Amino acid sequence: MWLKLILFGVIAVAVYRALGGKVPMLDGEKTVEDDPSGDTLVECETCGTYVTIDEAITRKGKHYCSKECVPN
Repeated sequence: MWLKLILFGVIAVAVYRALGGKVPMLDGEKTVEDDPSGDTLVECETCGTYVTIDEAITRKGKHYCSKECVPN
């Protein structure tokens, strides 16, 4: 019985470390995709300026602050 418990603990720690020390859905972090409200700030891929998600130009999953920053 103790051997099973120890083996389960070792497997649980290995899975925890394989996930990078975070348990998905339990860490409380939200991404832009989880909460696309207009108040969410995103960083421009080119210049690093922060703009709201409503004002950002999105191309191929990346956000830009203006047409000048969008690569051709």
